[in-house]
Amino acid sequence: MSTHVPRLRAEQKLLLDAEALSRTLSRIAHEIIERNDDLESVALVGIHTRGVPLAGRLAELIEERSGVEVEVGAVDITFHRDDLLARPDQPVVHATNLAFELGGTTCVLVDDVLYTGRTIRAAIETLFAHGRPARVQLAVLVDRGHRELPIRPDYVGKNLPTARSERIQVELEETDGGDRILLVPGPEERFSGEEA
Repeated sequence: MSTHVPRLRAEQKLLLDAEALSRTLSRIAHEIIERNDDLESVALVGIHTRGVPLAGRLAELIEERSGVEVEVGAVDITFHRDDLLARPDQPVVHATNLAFELGGTTCVLVDDVLYTGRTIRAAIETLFAHGRPARVQLAVLVDRGHRELPIRPDYVGKNLPTARSERIQVELEETDGGDRILLVPGPEERFSGEEA
């Protein structure tokens, strides 16, 4: 799978390695299959950046287990962020790709870390700017707590409570060259786009 995973620095703590992350995604895929009787109407929509490869992996796992090929899309939340005007830098804009009809679908938003809930609110607004799904569900790899909005995931890989002085760093093969989840010191960077 991974060719080179960087060595942990002293201040980093490994929470999940590649094997544990793979098992976690397998369980989420199984739960999505169990909770959705009509898998043909399910679409997985990844939130840029790491939610996109996670949605793709979940789609592959769902197809392996059920034989159903679900739609996969991606949303960029940049223009629906509530801190857009306060950002000191120009945000990186990614493509929103929803090449299927949203009407009548169960859209499962997929992201790596759920934190304040603000990223998810922005993702829902982005989704509804493109159509009206029948239902919206939320799948996250990690729920770290500290919610600021009344948002609750339908599918959670791991609940990893953290202090505000810590952050969760998800690394994926597709974006970082290897799979692992780390706990690192330091608060979330306010404008990093890492908070969800």
